[in-house]
Amino acid sequence: MTPEPHSLTGTDDTALGPPPGCPAHGTGPGGLRRLYGPEAEDLGAVYEKLRAEHGAVAPALLHDDVPIWVVLGHGENMHMVRTPSQFSRDTRLWAALQDGTIKPDHPLMPIVAWQPICCHAEGDEHLRLRGAVTGAMSTIDHRGIRRHINRATQHLVNKFCEEGRADLVGQFAEHLPMAVMCEVLGMPDEYNDQIVQAARDLLKGTETSIASNAYIMDALMRLTVRRRAEPKDDFTSHLINHPAGLNDEEIGQHLRVVMITSYEATANLLANVLRVVLTDPGFRARLNGGQMTVPQAVEQSLWDEPPFSAMLGYFAKQDTELGGQHIRKGDGLLLGIAPGNVDPRVRPDLKANMQGNRSHLAFSGGPHECPGQDIGRAIADVGVDALLTRLPDVQLAGEEYELHWRTSILNRHLVELPVKFAPKPQQDVMQRPSSNPVPPQRPNNWQVSTPQPQCTAQEPAAPTPAAMPEPARRPGVFRRLLRWWRGD
Repeated sequence: MTPEPHSLTGTDDTALGPPPGCPAHGTGPGGLRRLYGPEAEDLGAVYEKLRAEHGAVAPALLHDDVPIWVVLGHGENMHMVRTPSQFSRDTRLWAALQDGTIKPDHPLMPIVAWQPICCHAEGDEHLRLRGAVTGAMSTIDHRGIRRHINRATQHLVNKFCEEGRADLVGQFAEHLPMAVMCEVLGMPDEYNDQIVQAARDLLKGTETSIASNAYIMDALMRLTVRRRAEPKDDFTSHLINHPAGLNDEEIGQHLRVVMITSYEATANLLANVLRVVLTDPGFRARLNGGQMTVPQAVEQSLWDEPPFSAMLGYFAKQDTELGGQHIRKGDGLLLGIAPGNVDPRVRPDLKANMQGNRSHLAFSGGPHECPGQDIGRAIADVGVDALLTRLPDVQLAGEEYELHWRTSILNRHLVELPVKFAPKPQQDVMQRPSSNPVPPQRPNNWQVSTPQPQCTAQEPAAPTPAAMPEPARRPGVFRRLLRWWRGD
């Protein structure tokens, strides 16, 4: 008879396991591996040890030794996110919160505390809130955003191109997403170094993170008040005017989620793609030689180094089984994005090219799949392409082994990416066009009784060309397509 696997809510006998906290084993109470602290400096290695010991779903410990299931298998992760009848994102269902195991001052409380947002909602309430977000996003002019990404990239490169040296994390990857998101939300004047630093600080859990969050929320709530009084053609105005009728608190919290999640994910994605381009000669050769496009390079990075390595969390609505483990009602589960992407059952050869395959977990899946993934892809596609076009001779200033990361349970953030290149002159950049008045709300965008269509990644549709006088000599098809792709 096979014994019942370890239960996170049970009181299993730990006598046969190593002593609690034994440093020789890198484990905590019950012999479970920790996902924090000195033992978890390399979470990728910890995940592989858990996979070898337990299979596709493994028991582990969060901060303060709070028990959690880590979902390591690709198929098991997909089943979890696509089965809302068994697994929920409503943190109020978590037994560890209900019984006080997680204290109010727990380091992860800002992440797991319930909020009135679609990420934590289920059923009709999820459809209402999610419908408002996806409805507002459906109004975004993707070609216009690509043009703005290109202009913002040129502005950023202009700040360091004459120096011949730069840090592509601190001077580029951490700024471009915020410049774009401020434009999307309708608050371009708020974009500056202070809001970038506040977003970075908010995610670090520092002593000033509460003040940083208050700074960002103040900016977003002021934006909400302005757009209620004077709507324009931006995401915030469409979110406010959506038939779902979100109140000011719901508007502000959703703006915060959209801004911070998109910012952090895209900053990491940009840094990861640029690092591979600069450190992998074969990767760069394929890119320069035309065997790989920038969008394909971005997609490969989403497999190899997803912007978020894990997501907390999902919670069992009933007793069930997953990956051969008995999951009890109220158990918490960690969506293992990075370990799921390297599941040997779907990627037996990690060096194999994943071009054309978008079944990675980088944007989650199911009802809570990231609704803004196309914008994130566009920022990375256009930003990387425009940067490499401006600085074709850019190379790493130093050795690869000198790079270091700041690691948390949620992601792995490259701290610095120093580069050098031949100094380049600044380039003229078109001024940002002013916002137009908001058009009427699109009909039938949302119904509480009808499930919203699942977000799927799509390339923006080709725009209808305006009537123009025929120039003496038009550029070739390839050049015109390339200009359209870059948003020129």
